[in-house]
Amino acid sequence: MKITPQDRAIALKVLYPNFKLVQTGVSSTIFALLPALRAMGVDVSIVGVGPRHGEARNDNKAGNRPDARVVVWHARRNIEMLAGLLLRTLRPSTRVVFTSAAQRKHTRYTDFLMSKVDAVVATSGKSASFVDRESRIIPHGVNTARFSPVDSRSELKQQLGLDPGASYVGVFGAVRPSKGTDLFIDAMIANAGERPEWKALIVGNVVPAQRRYAEELQQRVAAASLSDRITFLGHVADARDYIRAVDICVAPSRNEGFGLTPLEAMSSGVPVIASSAGSYAETVVDGQSGLLFETGSSASLAQALVRLMDDDQLRMALGKSGRERVLASFSVEREAAALLDLYRGLARDSLPGLVRPRR
Repeated sequence: MKITPQDRAIALKVLYPNFKLVQTGVSSTIFALLPALRAMGVDVSIVGVGPRHGEARNDNKAGNRPDARVVVWHARRNIEMLAGLLLRTLRPSTRVVFTSAAQRKHTRYTDFLMSKVDAVVATSGKSASFVDRESRIIPHGVNTARFSPVDSRSELKQQLGLDPGASYVGVFGAVRPSKGTDLFIDAMIANAGERPEWKALIVGNVVPAQRRYAEELQQRVAAASLSDRITFLGHVADARDYIRAVDICVAPSRNEGFGLTPLEAMSSGVPVIASSAGSYAETVVDGQSGLLFETGSSASLAQALVRLMDDDQLRMALGKSGRERVLASFSVEREAAALLDLYRGLARDSLPGLVRPRR
């Protein structure tokens, strides 16, 4: 998609605020969008904390337009939404967009802020059901070139210092109860004894408040004599290659906003097992592009693991169909195109006198 002369006359400027000092899943979705939008000729920049690595920087190839007639401020957090609304009072041509990924009822404060913005994006149908106003459903997308199948997982495992002859199950995300790390540990302990060729990786940071939780999980692993086969890697600056190297990716969350990791694994041709939390049930088609298990049930997860561990052909089939599903419906280019269509619509609506519509 390219900007037409009519659209270029709008002089659209898109700003993505990122006021979080630590990179989160929300931050990652922002950083992934920048190169995709810039490839479409969009003038887009981050306000706040940019990526410390990766492909997205504030070196906008589309050229800066500080005098842009219409500025779109696209927020993902309350503080960023508030900042956008304040900016709009100073610059009436500003249009404020908010993305909601929450799978729960919003606070009154968030509902109040959302009632004042110009447009709300929901990342899933479930998220949209918790928004008390009209919203547009635009799911997050994946950089399918960055997350692509590898020619040899064994070679990549060796490069990462893993056992090239072993099969690996991986869990990616912060180690905490809401992410279901304990469910994964219990499921692995239940299955590992009969399947010595399988090992596990837990990739994710441990915040101080969850240190005791992580220590208890490690003690559980040690008690099962599996410390040499279930490895806690901790925080990894860029987990992409670990996602591409594992043979099964598990997303065991008890609750989740959107949850991008299963899509990253699917894009990489890695078969996925996910709970029904967050948007997983909308992104993973059970039995076709991955397997779903009962949220919060380690026994259900253990059954799904057995099914995939013991069936090479099923793993290959799910990996292939998962990649195809992401290419068809969840690429970052698709997300960027849908957002650009929204931004252009807001910009066109603001042209007559650039007067902000009443609410």
